[in-house]
Amino acid sequence: MATMRAWVVDGTGTPAEVLGLRRLEVPDPPPGFLRLRVAAAAVGLPDVLMCRGSYPLTPDGPFTPGQEIVGTVTAVGDGLDADLIGTRRMGVTAFYLGRGGFADEALAPEATTYPSPSWLADADAAGFHIPFVTAWVALRDRAALASGEHLVVLGAAGGTGSAAVQLGRVMGANVIAVAGGPAKGDHCRALGADVVIDHHIDDVAGVVEEVTDGRGADVVFDPVGGTAGEAMARSIANEGRFLLIGFAGGRWPSLDSELLVNRNFSLMGVYVGAYDQAHTQAVYDEVLPMLAESSVTSPVTRQFDFEELPAALTALADRSAVGKYVLIP
Repeated sequence: MATMRAWVVDGTGTPAEVLGLRRLEVPDPPPGFLRLRVAAAAVGLPDVLMCRGSYPLTPDGPFTPGQEIVGTVTAVGDGLDADLIGTRRMGVTAFYLGRGGFADEALAPEATTYPSPSWLADADAAGFHIPFVTAWVALRDRAALASGEHLVVLGAAGGTGSAAVQLGRVMGANVIAVAGGPAKGDHCRALGADVVIDHHIDDVAGVVEEVTDGRGADVVFDPVGGTAGEAMARSIANEGRFLLIGFAGGRWPSLDSELLVNRNFSLMGVYVGAYDQAHTQAVYDEVLPMLAESSVTSPVTRQFDFEELPAALTALADRSAVGKYVLIP
């Protein structure tokens, strides 16, 4: 039986504590699944949370994490066309089955992968799906962000935040990026944010009130949660839309019904897994041309060698990462 390299989580703790590099048998794809030789795998906060055992879709250990990849199909499960073998595809892996992208070969449902254009570099293809699909679904499908509205992006220097800043700009919004520290602020400015707020030193709510002439944010894009999200809910406009994206701050924001009613805004959950392949392909068809024409840029800022995965995840865990990181097998 052929073997491959794979990073394996065994136990719960920090990435450095629980990740080990092993040789495993190359898996056979079950019905409806593809096996791909990984060309690049994106690194995300959910991978850190899976190491800690706190992510909702963490599989039983030992397992290989890694949600997003690009690679070449090497085998197909029953029910799939053998012509897929040899094609290049990008998308989301079967990480929830323990067969994620931090390995030489990964499994993925065919329904969560998409053709990868030849002009798109491996690192940018691996880092495309979760940032851009999440931001597009949130801003266009859920919030119906309109030109001229004020959009506040929390965690704006992260992978998904970077995509939201850019797509908000493309949609004609006035983009207010919230990030921590000079390096992250510079990153947001380079992406085209109209206003950058350093939450380490600035009064976020005060700046938002000033920039919006007291109206507040029309749309809040919140992948951070916790106290940051709770504070922004008190600086949202009448008929505003608050988008719940994630909980990078450690917990979801606690927003009560009285606040929703008194401020007259809508609270919207965003889960891209709720959309089928056809809908997501339509997002690809909208956003990839923007990337090709450079009206938006890849959120990927750094590539790591395969052996450096613990260091990459540690940077995410301690919040020193800027943009999106990618692992190259």
